[in-house]
Formats: sequence, structure tokens, C-alpha cells
Amino acid sequence: MAILSRPRRPRHTLLLLLLAAVTIVTLYYRGSTRHVVESLKSGARDAFAPLQSGMESLLRPVGSFFDGAAHYRSLESSVARLRAENGSLERRYIESVDVRRKLKALLSEEHLAWAGNLPSVMAEVVGGATSNFELTVVIDKGRSQGVNVGMSVVSGAGLIGRVIEASSSSATVLLVTDPRSSVGVRFGPSGVLGVASGAGAGHPLTVGYVPPGTALKKGEVMFTSGLQNALFPPGVPVGRVSSFSSSSGAVQERIELKPLADLSHLQYVDVLEWQPPP
Repeated sequence: MAILSRPRRPRHTLLLLLLAAVTIVTLYYRGSTRHVVESLKSGARDAFAPLQSGMESLLRPVGSFFDGAAHYRSLESSVARLRAENGSLERRYIESVDVRRKLKALLSEEHLAWAGNLPSVMAEVVGGATSNFELTVVIDKGRSQGVNVGMSVVSGAGLIGRVIEASSSSATVLLVTDPRSSVGVRFGPSGVLGVASGAGAGHPLTVGYVPPGTALKKGEVMFTSGLQNALFPPGVPVGRVSSFSSSSGAVQERIELKPLADLSHLQYVDVLEWQPPP
């Protein structure tokens, strides 16, 4: 019985196939079958072109996202930096305005032409009224700096009040608008006398003891009289006449006086080193 065996492929067949492949490549470069190969390559490109375009369309938003995210972080950092710079500039502007305001207030205290040769102590207002029943301010100068009870306190505009309490390093000033305050005043060419009394915060002073029919004009300035035993030295501006009237049978003129000093915005003041005689 014969046994069938699988025929073996001759080695020369493999060699023939290799030679055929080399021949085809050679013919391509010589141009004989180049158009066929080019057609195959062109077809492959056309087949893969939609896929490539689709991949680019798919990946483009992803790239744009990462580019946009990086740009957003950079923009956010720039905005934060600009905000910080703006805050710094705004703070500097506020500080410069405050410095100019303080300088203006200080300069106004340096020109007290009406104070004559009276020595004075400059002080800063550091506190308001200590109770609801009195109109006072606290200043940062006291007995150690030569400030004592009874001394007059003024601003560049005019009278503010007088010292009623003094410690070693601070003092309390009673404002002229306090109902307990009274100031002897003088006005007019003939030096008419009167007494200006406080009527409370935000209210004008009332001037009494001026005979009815006395010549007056609105805006006229009244000064401290400085009479014997007066609480204030003479010639300090007190206020301007804001209104006046008299009624039939009245024994005195009705006069209101607006303080020259802005008592609601005090910052720097001068304490005149003058005390009423004992």
C-alpha cells in the first residue's frame, strides 16, 4: 500500500516570486507601470481623506479647549494683578487727600492774625463728647504741654470754646454751642456789648442784652469783648449775625449768631495760653 506524501514546494518557486517583485518595482521606476501604482496610491489617499478630515474636526475643539484654558488662566492672573494695582493706587490717592487736608488744617492754625502776641499750643482733636448732656471734645495736649483749665481754644476761623478739664497729656474742651457756655461779645463801630449763649448742637448762638433798635446787619462779625473778669481774651472772632429782629415792647434785640468755626469737623486747634484773671 502506497503512502501519500505532501509535495514540497521547490525552492526555485520562491526565487521566481522574489524576482517578479523586483521586476515590478523596476518597471514602476522606469515608468511602464507607474500609472497603475499611482492610481492605487491616489485611491488610498481619497479613501483615507474623509477619515483624516473627521479626525482633525474631532481633535480641533480639544486643542482649542486646552489653548483657551491656558489663555483664561493667563487672563485671570492679569485681571488679579490689575485689581491689586488699582487698589494700591486708590489707597495712595486716599492717603494723599488725607495728607493735603491735614496740611491745610495745620496751615490755617498758623495764621491767627487776631491772636496778637498770645502764645499758643497746637493740639489735635482725638475724641468727641463723653456724654449726651454736654458738647465737648478731647484734645491730645494737657498740663505737661502747658494746657490748663480756663484757657481759650480757637481754630483759624475763630472761637471754639474753653478748657474745662486737664490731665497730664489731654484736656476736655467745652464748645461754645453747649447750653452752659456764654461768651461776652462786642460788635459795631461803637463797640456794642452783648452775651452770646449756646443753644445746642446744630443751633446758632443766641445773643442777649443788646438794646432794641440797635443798628445791626446780617453777616456782621461779633468778637469776644475781653471785659474785666471775662472768660476769653479780647478780639477773638465768635460768629456772624444770621438773623435779628425786635418786637414791640421788647427789652432787648433778638439776635442769632452762627459760629465761625466749623465745630462739627474739628481736627486741629490752638489753645491760647491766656487765663482769666482770678
